[in-house]
Amino acid sequence: MSSMIKKHERTRAQESSNAIERMYITMRHLFNRGFYKPMGVSGETLREALLVLRPEIYGSIADEKAELEGLLYVIDRLPHGIEECRFINLTSDEGYKDSHFEPIIPPKRRRNCYRIDDEQMNIEITRGRSEIYDILTHLTFLFVESHKISKRVLIDENGATTRDWQKLEAAVLTKKKLTQKEREIAITHTANILGRTFKELSTVYNVFALPSKPERLLHIVYWLGKLAIEEVVSNNKRTVTFSPVLRERLGHHIHGEMWSNTIKETLKNEDLLERPIHIISANLHSVMNTLYAPIALKAETAKTEIFKVYEALSQSDNKALRNKVTIKAEQQGMIFIKDTSGTNIDVQIFDTSKIDLSKTDLNLPKQDNDKEAPVLFVMDYAFGEQAYETIDEFLKPFSEGESKTHLNVESISIMGKAGILEGGKGDIMIPSAHIFEGTADNYPFKNELSKTDLEGQGVAVYEGAMISVLGTSLQNKDILKFFYNSTWNVIGLEMEGAHYQKAIQAASKVRGSIRPDVKVRYAYYASDNPLETGGTLASGGLGTSGVKPTYLITRKILQQIFNQ
Repeated sequence: MSSMIKKHERTRAQESSNAIERMYITMRHLFNRGFYKPMGVSGETLREALLVLRPEIYGSIADEKAELEGLLYVIDRLPHGIEECRFINLTSDEGYKDSHFEPIIPPKRRRNCYRIDDEQMNIEITRGRSEIYDILTHLTFLFVESHKISKRVLIDENGATTRDWQKLEAAVLTKKKLTQKEREIAITHTANILGRTFKELSTVYNVFALPSKPERLLHIVYWLGKLAIEEVVSNNKRTVTFSPVLRERLGHHIHGEMWSNTIKETLKNEDLLERPIHIISANLHSVMNTLYAPIALKAETAKTEIFKVYEALSQSDNKALRNKVTIKAEQQGMIFIKDTSGTNIDVQIFDTSKIDLSKTDLNLPKQDNDKEAPVLFVMDYAFGEQAYETIDEFLKPFSEGESKTHLNVESISIMGKAGILEGGKGDIMIPSAHIFEGTADNYPFKNELSKTDLEGQGVAVYEGAMISVLGTSLQNKDILKFFYNSTWNVIGLEMEGAHYQKAIQAASKVRGSIRPDVKVRYAYYASDNPLETGGTLASGGLGTSGVKPTYLITRKILQQIFNQ
């Protein structure tokens, strides 16, 4: 019996893995073709694959009832108002920022979107293919959900609708503000349309609301349903197009090249190009706070434990405290480069010869020689394949006319968030290899960070292989269980590791742009455990549970850099 069960589990994992591969190939095909109709024949493979997969993040996508947490997850990552648009156009950076169009930036994904007219939304793609996969998966989910709504409200093929739908329409189209009573009546009808309870809808109602749009959930449900009804009744299908310029530019590293040139020019102008450089991919606060909080916030750090200070700094209402640290950093060697290339990756450069390291609390050795003082180059998180584009460009020699300067890159440290398969939110993972999902491509490396470096601090630490996935929103329990239980010995999943490592190996082992013995560090802290029910990203943020692991990793990376 147990062998039968094992066989079945394995096939479900294989089905899922196959579905991911089909989605990946289909998305590339549709992109090359230039347009498709998500709910037409051309979008069928994507829809079917998504329904086979039933990713954890989208909850009950394969059920008849509507999915609420998944909807919120997707809506937070797409531009406001997208549910009203029949034409969605993915473009390159084509000059809209200099026009009268106001950029719309989704709260959970930094990308510029422009509402062109009532029917069209343009979404700017400047971060490579991973961003396209991300958007197409979210749109497929959104449109599948919209057809669930139309199924429940259409009575016949001529477009007659249920009473619930008519009441929802009246509530959405009214010009006046809804009273509490009217709102609750509208929620009752909407709950019926979505196959959910009044309580379930009331609970999430305010999470969807915006200050300018308190009834936003009703609006989203109405517009999703309305466009789906038009698709079914009058065959007026929604269309996703890819602009010719985007198709021509993608994969050419245009944004990555502009980004890395700006940084190298800054290093040259500041006379830092010849110094030992340490690249750190992380958020833009942990390195700065670790180095400067003890200097800028003497009173606070004297009174409380340093991690409590970090926690205070991470809270958005403590602006004054954060400003103190930033001002001190800018006085003592920090240069901030705001991104203008479209990569959406801001950068900090730290000239550590200008910091009195003895005033930090990291027990660092005194620096005797300013010429040898490390330069820390901190870049904000890249997104999926963009990690390859940016690091690949940055590690190339800096060329001016005929002369080429090879960068003296001594170490590359990657710190990020990832899903964990054993343990829970806030735990730490130390990878020994990255495996690229959907292939057997694997990138083993010697990680300078080890489990013993971070143990004994009150945070659980795991060591093993990690999988670089095509998109966080495509994982389901069957695939994850297979990776976890198989000899691949996978402890977690993230989106950038294999791409970073591919660029580092190419530069250090093949192209000879940087030293062959460059030191590499990878560490991740867990943002969620997708194997636990209710443990996925869609179930909410980390809150302060991410502060301690973030700073434990940051402190250890800095100690290793200065003791190198």
